[in-house]
Amino acid sequence: MTIFARLLSRLTAPRPLGRVIISAAAAVAAAAVLITAAPAGAVVTTVGPITVGVQPRSSTAYTEAARPATYANPSGDPVLHGTGVYAIYWDPTDHYWSEWQSAIDGYLEQAGAASGNLSTVFAVDSQYTDKSNRPAVYSQSYKGSYVDYHAYPTPGCVDPEPLLLSDQIGLVFEGPATAVCLTSAQMASELEAFIARQHLPTGLGNVYYLLTPPGVTVCLDGGKDAGHCSDYAVASEESYEHSFCSYHADINPGGLPTGDANTIVYAVIPWTAGGFGDNRLLVGDRRPGWECQDAGINPAAKGGYKLEEEKPETPTEKTENEKKDPEEKEEVALKHLLEGPHEQEPNQQACPSTAGTCDYGLFDLIVNQISLQQEDMVTDPLLNAWQDSAKYENTDECRFLFGPVQGGGVTANLETFAGTLYDQTLGSGTYYLNDAFNLAAYRLPYPGATCTNHVNLAPKFTAPNPVNSGEIVGFDGMESDIDLDAGIDYSAAGAPQANYATYTWNFGDGSPEVSGYAPGSPTCETPWLSPCAASEYHSYQYGGTYNVTLTVKDVGGNIASVVHPITVDGPAPPSSAGGAGSGSNGSATSNASAGQTPGSGSTAAPGAVPAPIAAASIVRQSLHNALHRGLVVSYSVNEQVAGHFEVLLSRTIARRLGISGPAATGLPAGSPAEVVIAKALLITTKGGRNAVHIIFPKRTAARLAHVHRVPLMLRLIVRNAAKGSPATTTVVTSVTLDG
Repeated sequence: MTIFARLLSRLTAPRPLGRVIISAAAAVAAAAVLITAAPAGAVVTTVGPITVGVQPRSSTAYTEAARPATYANPSGDPVLHGTGVYAIYWDPTDHYWSEWQSAIDGYLEQAGAASGNLSTVFAVDSQYTDKSNRPAVYSQSYKGSYVDYHAYPTPGCVDPEPLLLSDQIGLVFEGPATAVCLTSAQMASELEAFIARQHLPTGLGNVYYLLTPPGVTVCLDGGKDAGHCSDYAVASEESYEHSFCSYHADINPGGLPTGDANTIVYAVIPWTAGGFGDNRLLVGDRRPGWECQDAGINPAAKGGYKLEEEKPETPTEKTENEKKDPEEKEEVALKHLLEGPHEQEPNQQACPSTAGTCDYGLFDLIVNQISLQQEDMVTDPLLNAWQDSAKYENTDECRFLFGPVQGGGVTANLETFAGTLYDQTLGSGTYYLNDAFNLAAYRLPYPGATCTNHVNLAPKFTAPNPVNSGEIVGFDGMESDIDLDAGIDYSAAGAPQANYATYTWNFGDGSPEVSGYAPGSPTCETPWLSPCAASEYHSYQYGGTYNVTLTVKDVGGNIASVVHPITVDGPAPPSSAGGAGSGSNGSATSNASAGQTPGSGSTAAPGAVPAPIAAASIVRQSLHNALHRGLVVSYSVNEQVAGHFEVLLSRTIARRLGISGPAATGLPAGSPAEVVIAKALLITTKGGRNAVHIIFPKRTAARLAHVHRVPLMLRLIVRNAAKGSPATTTVVTSVTLDG
């Protein structure tokens, strides 16, 4: 027997299913049923007494989702403005294996630690608001996990297809078969009682995940073949159409549409990851779980992330296949498993493990369900907020969409039948998480990514070439890359209204800041609001080098700035002491970008020692290298100087990242506040060129290691060797480092 035949037989050995038998040939036929069955609607739905936001299994080939007719929160009902996250494993039989718990808990901790990082999928949710006009800030705080050993009640439902259990939960021991089927009412009752027993907090500031182990099925109703359950019968299309992977709901005793202090927001996460690679399950129960990860994709397929469609056999192919011997047919069946839809397990460890299993990576499928429910709970916690006209929630608009992929491979492993793709990096962990819906791209007429797994916020403009005083010059902030540039906020009366990103210009010459929306002066045309300031004209009265700062605030409240110097030829300000005019404070200090001569267009006062000429720039490098090896800076001076380098970071960004440092002083009037996050001395004995490595403090480096990109400003302050009153030059340049 070939290795292919051995592997296939291990996964498709006959297993009684009540009314069907799964064999090697039937396995392929069963897979075809899953490919052709229509999926249940991924909607907010009511089944019996409970209303839930459900994540159904997905079985059809991916087709581009229709643009929703509406996606709104017309009444401004609550979103979550930060969440404490609790995980509860209801597992009295101790079958939620410790390695799975450790990995899931690790994910929750890393997702919380990455709060505020725009490079994660959760940052997309910050554009959604409620009547408070506060965005659904990406702020998860992991509050820990707990194993609930409270015994399961008498089953309240009938599992459409229970595992063939020799002991409980598929362990291969002799003994009577048992099965556990719990209703949504039983899950809610247990959670409510557990929270009361443990004196845990309620209200909209916390969310709870209730997880069950393999073999425990959850149903929204009484179950059976037509039931709405986390399990399904392979031979029943009806059962499959009604099956689901997870759901979220709320316990709201007061019944208020805004909830109250007693409201509980929660998600139920049954074990729906299948069992490929798990030799603790009986062979017939080792089935795939990709339908609950939507990961049967081929990133190389034309058009992007799409499932490989099942193609019917042509008459010629059918004749050829009938001529194949059994071993050849088994190899074809195995090829179908390897190349067809399959899950992705980026965290799969050495396979097989010391226990002889390859099931560690199955937790990746559960993590994706937690991620989906987190985003849907944040934007629609009480099932009355952000939905489209068909009651699709945030992640429902982006089913099957993962990416852009950061690493790993799509090819299925022979042991796990899973690939290793990942599209999220949270701390030291890599994960494969479904995209989120970007309302901003939906609202604006020009092309945008309506489904994305991160947020871009990169203010950009091109500084004009050296200009003359009195000339009118333009600054185009519409170069900026802003994902969350359009949204909805609410009037004082609670009515939804358009909202857009704001642009603020500081021209560095002491003139008032200019703030407004896109596209530019003097008026905004539909759909923009007034005042307008994405593009601006400005003129300078005096010569000198000025730092022009563009600060952008997107609709999620995220803020970023960029600074570029502009050199103006013209007379020095009247208050200048004769040095190069700064234009902002009239001091004798000049500000110049790398490669420029400070004070261009101005002259020194009679008898004064000329300021030294210096230039400095940050060498192009990755943020990762800068944090580990030091920020590489090249510089040049024309004479002997002494001074220091300062690396500056916007105070707003520093606060968000938890980075502390002294306030940067001596900035031009009206400049955004900056803090000094790293320094290095510079002492030369003669003019020339060289380079330095500026080392970040360990705490600062650790904080910056969690971001995808960061804008930095470099300031070099040097003085010459003149006795008495040495002349000083300040050189400023800026750069944005990517991870």
